[in-house]
Amino acid sequence: MAWWQLSLVGVGCTIGTGYFLGSTIGIQLTGPSIVFSFLLAAMGTYIVFHLLAKMTASDPQKGSFCYYASHAYGRWAGFSCGWNYWVSSILIMGSQLTALSILSQFWLPHVPLWIFAAFYAVLAIIVVLAGTKKFDQVENLLAVIKVAAIVMFIILAIAGLTGFVDGKNYDLDIPNSFNGFFTGGLKGFWSSLIYAFYAFGGIEVIGMMAMQLKKTEDASKAGTIMLFILTIIYVLSMGLAVTTVALETFDHKESPFVTAMERYHLGFFPHVFNGAIIIAGFSAMAAALFGVTNLLRTLAEDGDAPKIFAKTVKFKKLPLPAMGLGAGGLLASIITALLLPGRIYEYITTAAGILLLFNWLFIILSSLKILKQSMWVKLMSIVAILLITLAVTGTWFEETIRPGLYVSLGISVLIGIVAFIIQSKRNSQQKNLV
Repeated sequence: MAWWQLSLVGVGCTIGTGYFLGSTIGIQLTGPSIVFSFLLAAMGTYIVFHLLAKMTASDPQKGSFCYYASHAYGRWAGFSCGWNYWVSSILIMGSQLTALSILSQFWLPHVPLWIFAAFYAVLAIIVVLAGTKKFDQVENLLAVIKVAAIVMFIILAIAGLTGFVDGKNYDLDIPNSFNGFFTGGLKGFWSSLIYAFYAFGGIEVIGMMAMQLKKTEDASKAGTIMLFILTIIYVLSMGLAVTTVALETFDHKESPFVTAMERYHLGFFPHVFNGAIIIAGFSAMAAALFGVTNLLRTLAEDGDAPKIFAKTVKFKKLPLPAMGLGAGGLLASIITALLLPGRIYEYITTAAGILLLFNWLFIILSSLKILKQSMWVKLMSIVAILLITLAVTGTWFEETIRPGLYVSLGISVLIGIVAFIIQSKRNSQQKNLV
């Protein structure tokens, strides 16, 4: 594929319900300063992708960041990285699917959630079964629709402020004090970082799909343009949302963009935007299923998963066993999300975001050992590590999302223990052979 196609796929894999819905939680935590959270997250994301692109250009591998972790620190690192990413993707799919089901009840409130969940899950499997070429085409189309929806909000918001919508002129409510910007204080700002970073989650897929580029050296160009587009539309749309209406009107069960447009009484907007959010969530969910299916096959080929998951069928050469395990993990995540009461969406989203950032740390640490870097690039790497650490640790300060931190740490510890056991067995086998 061409670099611009990979950029579109990257946009499709990145924009999901984490941005359209999860950002509301960040707004409630920190207020208008959520814009600064997104700017910091964009900076950290760019550094991580820049390092991943450099490793991809110098040594293209289908295992992407997991291969580089293994190459830098040993098989245990590749195993941990791979399974950590697999679990985080399963959680992401579960949160997306839960959000899709709830959003669909906007039109059909009497239909049970599990019916919507089953429908979207089957549809995602069909899209992935269509093969790589069809998947790219669908993701390109959905990416354009999602970006168009955000641009539509930006245009309507500006038109509303200038009086083109209802004939009234409105002023932006821009805070003029520290407390006005940081309504939750520095602690709230710290806790909001995880949701800004989560909105940029998806750059790993570009690294995994870079092998399909006509020129692998174009991976850096594709990622840079993708991140530039995302940062502009994220910051502009978020800035308009938080300065249009009072902060107390935002509800974590509703998109901040729908909330911001309610004062203009545009009857079509909630329906159009609800549809856009569903498209965004489905696109990200299908991309995650595509990613974990191919990742599990790679893990099996490298000996980090049972060999059965490396098997493919003649039809489009698809790894059906790997997809089956992904679908099983997705089903478990759906059941958990739908049965547990309270703020399960926030818990799953937080846990998935943290596990994703753990993989970003693997990417940075691997690059420090593999690549010959200038002092400036090393300094950038340290900045990215600091930003990621702040995003992860910030979840501890907010009681409503703290369980997600515990879940992610528990999963990482479990994967680490399994990796240690497997590595010990491999070392023993090597000694016996000697």
